[in-house]
Amino acid sequence: MTVRRSCNKHRVEFGRSPFCLAMAVLLVTLTSASAGADEPDLGKPIDLFGPEASKVVTWTHFSEKPGVPQGDVWEITPEKVSCKGTPRGYLRTKEDFTDFVLKLQWRWPEGQPGKGGVLIRMTGQDKIWPKSLEAQINAGDAGDFWGLDGYRLAGPAARMKSLNSDQFGVLTNLKKTQPAELEAGQWNRYEITARGGKVTLKVNGQVVNETSSCDVTAGKICLTAEGSPIEFRNVTLSVFNP
Repeated sequence: MTVRRSCNKHRVEFGRSPFCLAMAVLLVTLTSASAGADEPDLGKPIDLFGPEASKVVTWTHFSEKPGVPQGDVWEITPEKVSCKGTPRGYLRTKEDFTDFVLKLQWRWPEGQPGKGGVLIRMTGQDKIWPKSLEAQINAGDAGDFWGLDGYRLAGPAARMKSLNSDQFGVLTNLKKTQPAELEAGQWNRYEITARGGKVTLKVNGQVVNETSSCDVTAGKICLTAEGSPIEFRNVTLSVFNP
């Protein structure tokens, strides 16, 4: 569009000036950015233990001792999820998820550092421990990855090891790059981003691990009971749009 202005009988044309061209480019850029914001690649985060949780997940549990009620191990309140730690097992979703961002906070009781973990893409039968990728929470090892029961992952050779277990199958460990966990009694933040074969783990805002060439499969999300009291809160899930 050509803009004309008359002043003292002189006419100035701005339609093809560098200023107008720059403004036109800026307008197109802002319009495109606005359109993109209306169609985000990542879905709205859902509190997996909040009022809207039933739209996304149904929680169940597994215990290594058959017949143990969920309430004997797990206490779920609006503020947090408390785990007594024994018998060993996990709280898990009935639904399967592949690509997502999972955020949560966890802590051990003050003065009682212990064991725990978050399992993603869990498949197969319930057992100790099922095929899945574990974001480790064990004291001193928070941020490690474990491929359980043959779950495949890849990473730098210097930080990887693999072993065969008669009880647990093939286990693959990818060590964290740096420590970032807080002392027992303090809340830690986990952010797990799984997309395709790449999974990234942030601990308290720091990227401490990243694995590639993972098994890409839809599976359950689990919070584990590994013999130690542990608490979780603010567990949210955002699913990538297909």
